[in-house]
Order: sequence, then C-alpha cells, then structure tokens
Amino acid sequence: MACDLWLVPLVDVLAHSPENPFRDDLDRYNGVLAQYGLPPVPVNPYVPGFSGDVETIAAFDYDSLHFLRRAYLLGLTGFEVTPVDALGSDYEQLLEMFEATAEQSHLVWHFDHAGAYVPVDFAVPLVADELLAAGGPLGSSQGLLRELQAVAPLLGIDPLNPPAPTRPLGPTPLEQPFGPPIDDFQHPYARERHAWAGLYSAATRSVTQSSMIVFA
Repeated sequence: MACDLWLVPLVDVLAHSPENPFRDDLDRYNGVLAQYGLPPVPVNPYVPGFSGDVETIAAFDYDSLHFLRRAYLLGLTGFEVTPVDALGSDYEQLLEMFEATAEQSHLVWHFDHAGAYVPVDFAVPLVADELLAAGGPLGSSQGLLRELQAVAPLLGIDPLNPPAPTRPLGPTPLEQPFGPPIDDFQHPYARERHAWAGLYSAATRSVTQSSMIVFA
C-alpha cells in the first residue's frame, strides 16, 4: 500500500474559507491543542504571489514507513540498527516491548493513511477521543523533524544534504506500489531512506512555511 503526503498551507484565504475541506479538522485540532494548554494552529495572512494551493510533496509505500519506524525505535532503545529484507514479527515484538516509548514518538505513533502533523511544537503526540475517532493522534511537525534528524545518521543520511523526496505524477492509489527510487534501490537502507526523504521534506516545509502535513 502507498500514500501521498500533502502540504496544506495555513493561510487565511484557505483556512477561513467556508469551502475549506480541512475546516472541521482544524477546529478539532485547535480544540485538542487548547485542552493541552497549547496555542492554536498558526494561520498567516495571505501574501500576494504565494500559492495557497494544497500540494502533494511526496509519496512512499507503507512498508518503507514501517522500516523507518523500526530503525528509529531500535536506535532510540539502544539496539543495533541493521538492514532487513522484510518486516517480520520482530517489528511487532519491538512495538509491544516498547509501546510506551512508541507512544511518545511523532514518527511512530501516527495512524497510517490518516491524521496530521501541525507546525506547533509539543513534546509527544496528542491523543483525545475526538482525534482517535477521526484519524488518530495529532503530531508536531517540529517533533517529527527532530526525530528524523536523530535517525538520519543510522541510515547514512546527512540532514544538511538530504536526499530528494519522490514526488508522484498524480494521486497515488492506495494499492499502487511506490517503492524507493531506482538510483537508491541498492542501498541497504533504501526503504528507510525513501520514507525519510518524503517526511523530512514535508516536515521542513511545514515548519518553515507554516503548513499542515496530511497523509492521503
């Protein structure tokens, strides 16, 4: 299975529009942020020349995302990070053994094909009944960026010279394969790097340009 990463610009012409398809989501996120004593999702004035369009910034398959989450958890818990050809029961055991640790990770504790990251800095993913009913925990783009920077050296990645994300030519069907790019396919951590590149590009843009990241 594959997914696209969308960037939703947080500008007033989009966020305050009655036709904004993310309006209910933003209201829900702001309500949960307030419950945790955090500021609302930042919405900026529109600047002429800046596109307020939703943008598909990257795509990857979910296996690659789970490979990346596995590598991050192994590094975080002190285990050796080694390449694998397929996800097996050891990944499920890792999640079970370190469930409390996983629940504190913006990278790991995020529902597949749902949920969002917002450019508000908070330590751990936010969980509330209204979030779980509508898409899963809410992540921080800043928190996701920190975790991606932490796992990068384990995958042979220099965050100052990151690999480019793989952009889809059109909407990616859920069942469509979307593996690592050919020029990186022989790398032992090709799958991890594939998901890392997409998430890192999205998180960087989210923080610097005030956008929301949405899985679709």
